[in-house]
Amino acid sequence: MGLHIPAEFVARYNKPGPRYTSYPTVPAWTEPFGEREYRAALEELAGRTGDELALYLHLPFCAKHCHYCGCNALVTRDKDAVDHYLDLVEKEIAMVTDVIGTGRRVKQLHWGGGTPNYLKNPQLKRALDLFRRAFDVAPDAEISLEIDPRIASPEQAAYLRELGFTRISLGVQDFEPRVQEAIGRMQSRDKTLRVYHGCREAGFDGVNIDLVYGLPGQTAASFAATLDEIITLEPDRVACFSYAHVPWVRPEQEKVDTTLMLRGYEKFQLFQLTVDRFTAADYCWIGIDHFARKDDELSVALENRALHRNFMGYATRPAPHMLAFGMSGIGDVCDRFAQNDADLPGWSRAVDSGRLPIVKGHVLNEDDKLRRLVILNIMCNLELPWSLTEKEFGAPANELLAESLEALPPLVDDGLVTVDDNGLRITAKGRYFVRNVAMIMDAYLGKGKGKQVFSKTV
Repeated sequence: MGLHIPAEFVARYNKPGPRYTSYPTVPAWTEPFGEREYRAALEELAGRTGDELALYLHLPFCAKHCHYCGCNALVTRDKDAVDHYLDLVEKEIAMVTDVIGTGRRVKQLHWGGGTPNYLKNPQLKRALDLFRRAFDVAPDAEISLEIDPRIASPEQAAYLRELGFTRISLGVQDFEPRVQEAIGRMQSRDKTLRVYHGCREAGFDGVNIDLVYGLPGQTAASFAATLDEIITLEPDRVACFSYAHVPWVRPEQEKVDTTLMLRGYEKFQLFQLTVDRFTAADYCWIGIDHFARKDDELSVALENRALHRNFMGYATRPAPHMLAFGMSGIGDVCDRFAQNDADLPGWSRAVDSGRLPIVKGHVLNEDDKLRRLVILNIMCNLELPWSLTEKEFGAPANELLAESLEALPPLVDDGLVTVDDNGLRITAKGRYFVRNVAMIMDAYLGKGKGKQVFSKTV
């Protein structure tokens, strides 16, 4: 390992905490928020005609449930289910554009799931056309989706590129058969490699790979073999997510044999191994769990302190608003967060009856906006210049957040951050604990009730 961090140190900082794709995070959204509040946000957006948009579509369908999965996904035997779902997405888009108008400029469009490539070619085209007819998708927009290589093919990859997708992410998780069996996701190495090379040949601007560490059956040796094989493929980006075992949220995870999982320090060492391998291969470590080639937009954005983070993860082309469509989709519009019904029947009934399917949300107050700016800057750019808040909030961050910053000295003493007259900066050691640093700025953390839904920080 390149940097020695003792086991007792990791144990001290290994505590549940948000990943901060938003602030405030979803568990803090406790005030009533529904269709009326979301419509008010859309009406405000309608008056901001020059503002660009990001769009997200949730496609929940999968061929089979994987035991480890934390996504909002479903398996269906109804051959008409996808077409019916797209009918409802079309209605949902129409309800939104009836308020904000059609032809709004879009800079980022992402499909997640579930398994977006579960759709057949005509359905893929139809779904993309729904957005192109309703919005003005910019010529340089990033149009991306996640795929499952098990049901993909080089021909499908070529078709997705032909449709206009510019970036594609392949779910690999781990190449080790023992691990695949333990998570209910048998995935042929040869099939995965054929699809990967098909994506390369199709000419996507970016081909990404997703991995997960902390899965049952993983060892340092087996995961190192997976990492080395991924590195030989030279993907543009790699996301290496920590497995979060939350069966009270995702009951399918009850099938995971937790006795086969590395925990605590041993799990942390898997991620440290990941960092060492990718940085040695000349990748930039982005944020908390992404890696990108030096010439990738993410790396350039990090260098220029222009990285952004939203519900879709790290981004380089931020738009001030994000509209989400489909069950469970979460949007960010005019300083309001809004989440669609995560239950398919509930979402379907709402849309079918002409109602915006919002069941949860949050209106940001001034303190929320201040802390969002600070936390996302820490999560993205690994620093907090005191001057960051002066233009928008009229005073430096160390004055506005003086009470929260009283928690900084132990982090300084432990070498996670350095602090001077200009601000704070995450150290090489602190890179592994960025979420812990961000957490001291969170005004809501620890005030919620009920079972913990956050993953541990390492």
